[in-house]
Amino acid sequence: MKVIICGAGQVGWQIARQLSGEKNDVTVVDNNPALVRRATDTLDVQGIEGHASYPDVLDKAGARDADMIIAATHSDEVNMVTCQVAHSVFNVPRKIARLRAQSYLTAIYSDLYRRDHMPIDVVISPEREVAEAAMRRLAAPAAFDTQVFLAGKVHLMGILLAEDCPVLNTALRELSELFSTLRVIVVGVRREGRLFAPEPDDQLFAGDEVYCFVHAGDINRTMEVFGKTQAKQDRVVILGGGNVGLAVAQALEARTDRVRVKMIEKNRTTAERAADSLERTIVLHGDALDTELLQEAGVSRANAVLCVTDDDKVNMLSAVRAKQAGCAMSICLVNDPSLVPILNALDIDAHINPRATTVSSILRHIRHGRVRNVYSVGDGEAEVIEAQVLSTSPISGRKIRDIEFPEGVLVGAVMKGQAYTKPSGDTRIEEGDVITIFSLAADVPEVERLLQVSIDYF
Repeated sequence: MKVIICGAGQVGWQIARQLSGEKNDVTVVDNNPALVRRATDTLDVQGIEGHASYPDVLDKAGARDADMIIAATHSDEVNMVTCQVAHSVFNVPRKIARLRAQSYLTAIYSDLYRRDHMPIDVVISPEREVAEAAMRRLAAPAAFDTQVFLAGKVHLMGILLAEDCPVLNTALRELSELFSTLRVIVVGVRREGRLFAPEPDDQLFAGDEVYCFVHAGDINRTMEVFGKTQAKQDRVVILGGGNVGLAVAQALEARTDRVRVKMIEKNRTTAERAADSLERTIVLHGDALDTELLQEAGVSRANAVLCVTDDDKVNMLSAVRAKQAGCAMSICLVNDPSLVPILNALDIDAHINPRATTVSSILRHIRHGRVRNVYSVGDGEAEVIEAQVLSTSPISGRKIRDIEFPEGVLVGAVMKGQAYTKPSGDTRIEEGDVITIFSLAADVPEVERLLQVSIDYF
């Protein structure tokens, strides 16, 4: 597949890394020569310096025979014009644009993106994705990572195992036998910085970060098995009143169970806008690092503090101060992935990586086969893919134990019709089934092959 990626920032670079690693023909376009050079020096991609919306630049990038263009520059308008030029001049079949301004995303203006208007096939909103990720973190406060699959019936949960975890030194095979009615499957383990798909005889140790698929009805029981408690989140403090903080506050106000929300925003204009847009949330104008203001916001009594300013260091330091003041849980927005390893040392409970959420959204529309959902795990270390099984797929009609999955691949859940099935070796995958698969990054191309139409079909 020939792909042009416009914008070589964090999102563009990560997408280029994943697609080039899967032997796709990738060209990166950016008007910053340093970013283009970084991409070409570290990745197997071609680089073009120039403005992505210029027809001659896209022509030089190979737009005439490109299969897809991904517009992920820092400018919404450049991204939109890039897609328009790609369609009108070069007839590129698939166009994806990252748009941040909320005015472009209002549902009543959705006709704007029709092929005869502004021909964008997929619009990605980082702020909306991050806000949804924040809500998932608040819904499962004991997990450091969460994602929903199979129409909400199954959750992928990341759980850090502490020294007091009741199932330490227990093999996964024994765990299944001890809790035979528990609908949970461990599909990934990160140990000493390395992520792997575990074998049935692998044991769990303190400090492991485990990724598991959990049926929605078994989340609380699963947390208890792993030594975690789920506290109700009825008092939340949000630090940062921009698009993300505002979206989270509005979502919390819309919940049926009443949640008391307070917000701190440093910029007066942004704070006033948030106050005008919210009904029950108390908005305070001031610095999120101000200890007295944090106390006024009631962080000592809060169940959770959500730090979503546009500065990683402010988010981290304010999360630390909130925890020191007595807040039960801290969730931190971190753009720089190099800062993630120190979050545990700072006693920050969970983090949200905007790049990872945006990359996951884009991958969902790139993957081959009838893919319905994709989630990028960690720093692109693995992917969770939800897909419907086609009649001509190589896995259709076969038991899981007979499918030649790579070592880094595990099936986490199966949906037959509207019924959830906890997969085992004897589970037969049939046409129309929807399955979720955990795959290490190196094995994603093989998973795609197994989900595609068989060559025999032709």
